[in-house]
Amino acid sequence: MSRFRNIFVMAVAFVAMSACAVNPVTGKTEFTFVSEAEEIKLGTENYAFMQQAGGGEYDVDPVLTDYVQGIGNKLAAVSDRPLPYEFVVLNSSVPNAWALPGGKIAINRGLLTEINSEAELAAVLGHEIVHAAARHSAKQQERGIWLQVAVIGTAIATGDSGYSDLAVGGASVGAQLISQSYGRGAELESDLYGMRYMSKAGYDPQGAVVLQETFVRLSEGRATDWLTGMFSSHPPSQERVDTNKRTAATLPAGGVTGKESYQAALQKTFEVKPAYDAYDEGRKAIADEDLALAAEKAGEAIAIFPGEAHFYALRGDIRYMNEKYDMAIDNYDIAIRRRNNFFQYYLQRGLANEQLGNDLPAVSDLEKSNELFPTAIAHNALGNIAAKQGRKNEAIEHYKVVAGSQGEVAESALESLVRL
Repeated sequence: MSRFRNIFVMAVAFVAMSACAVNPVTGKTEFTFVSEAEEIKLGTENYAFMQQAGGGEYDVDPVLTDYVQGIGNKLAAVSDRPLPYEFVVLNSSVPNAWALPGGKIAINRGLLTEINSEAELAAVLGHEIVHAAARHSAKQQERGIWLQVAVIGTAIATGDSGYSDLAVGGASVGAQLISQSYGRGAELESDLYGMRYMSKAGYDPQGAVVLQETFVRLSEGRATDWLTGMFSSHPPSQERVDTNKRTAATLPAGGVTGKESYQAALQKTFEVKPAYDAYDEGRKAIADEDLALAAEKAGEAIAIFPGEAHFYALRGDIRYMNEKYDMAIDNYDIAIRRRNNFFQYYLQRGLANEQLGNDLPAVSDLEKSNELFPTAIAHNALGNIAAKQGRKNEAIEHYKVVAGSQGEVAESALESLVRL
């Protein structure tokens, strides 16, 4: 056992020494287990899924999307790491922005309507570019690998054969692509280098100061959506405000603020904001089981902006909860005609068809939903249909997927597996 332990320690030391690399942003030497090719692959493979999870692409205002992409590309061009950067606006009122490894970046509609200038937007995007360029998400993954290595080492040292399979598992541990909360060091680092990128790209670095001052003010008395959005993963603080002020003092004064250009690019989104406010109130009413109020808010949202598919899906969900499945399907049909690439519309229409015994269209919709964004709910429904039709093995495979998830649907799938 002692000899095996020594070999393990030597192997870990060799891997650690061979895995050192210079961070392209900070210039510091650090451990690197995830290669750049792996980072890009992880980001690319998960970008579409994370967009679905975040409400889908905000596609009703292409002018805004082009504007955000243009600013993002300008900042990416002066970054310290040439990654295949992409920028997308997501259709969510939750004020948030995030970056996947490999430079895949998203900003929510709800954050864009809270900031006031192009320089502030550049501060947000520059910050996210640094998270990708400085490998902050990849470092989260690497810490997970080290944790697994430590578990394996402890198991070997104590002779615990029950952990023997972890050697393979530790080497292939899955990546945590989006951190729920970056540490203080990562946030300050992203602020610093993001402001440098802003300045190089011609923006006034004071935009980053104003942005953080706004975030601190809003965090002190704002609703929960702020606390569960930007502030949960990018916690603001007076320290960040003060640090940004010191950083701005070291950078060339002046640069583009772009208040007028920002207002022009956001014109349509600001105009239809009351519709999304009504939609959000409708979703909250559903959560509060006030379906009458939810229906009122859905109608209000549609009247203001009939071009948004989410609003018809909301009305469809209300019909579904009232067990008016045909009417629910009618609304999901409208939503899909307006936006045919969002998983939730297919998921809900599939569930409504399942309730009506329309198995063929239900399966088609549920499978389409899973192509866009796999969910336990869709797999469970597909398992139920397969079991009903006597396709036992297929049902078992779906239930196995669900059983590995959380919540009531997982418990239901386990019960179904036992019955089968």
